[in-house]
Amino acid sequence: MRIPKHIGIIPDGNRRWAAKNGMSKEKGYEAGLKPGIELFKLCKNLGVNELTYYGFTVDNTKRPKIQTQAFTEACINAVDILLKENASLLVVGNSNSPMFPKVLLPYTERKDIGKGGIRINFLVNYGWDWDLNNLSNSHSKNRNSIISSLNSHDISRMDLIIRWGGRRRLSGFLPVQSVYSDFYVVDDYWPDFKEQHLLDALKWYDNQDVTLGG
Repeated sequence: MRIPKHIGIIPDGNRRWAAKNGMSKEKGYEAGLKPGIELFKLCKNLGVNELTYYGFTVDNTKRPKIQTQAFTEACINAVDILLKENASLLVVGNSNSPMFPKVLLPYTERKDIGKGGIRINFLVNYGWDWDLNNLSNSHSKNRNSIISSLNSHDISRMDLIIRWGGRRRLSGFLPVQSVYSDFYVVDDYWPDFKEQHLLDALKWYDNQDVTLGG
């Protein structure tokens, strides 16, 4: 099976999962932590080079305070869990905003944790317009120069994006790195993650004709 070098993960459906299970909406975020580490280990064992998780966006911070606190805490806990693994960790987002958790500031520059290895990117308080902000000051038409001006410049092009929760939209997920990504949707909610979801996505990806426009 052809394994993508870089997989983007949109872990959606947490609030709907909580409501379905008779919980208040904010309870769904904590339930997404276990799937996150399970997916990480699966991808690492399969030989994936890079994995990017969509944590929360600037737009998400418009939600009720109890929910913003819950998904912020879940992102912090997710990084704490990853710190026990071997990986190369980077947190990308608008760290100048008060909505960015200050405890994650040390990881806004890539750091090897443990023995290093698979590149893990976490988008926290991320906004596509924030990411592209420096492009307005760049007059270069050179592709490498444009990429280097991104706030997310240390994240490579994604080969495959998998979104849980049934929504068929990218929601501003790394607009430059996703330009040629294949996009697979899982209808189940993220907290209901199963290994088979990933295997089905990889089987589907293996059958795609990846031309990158050529």
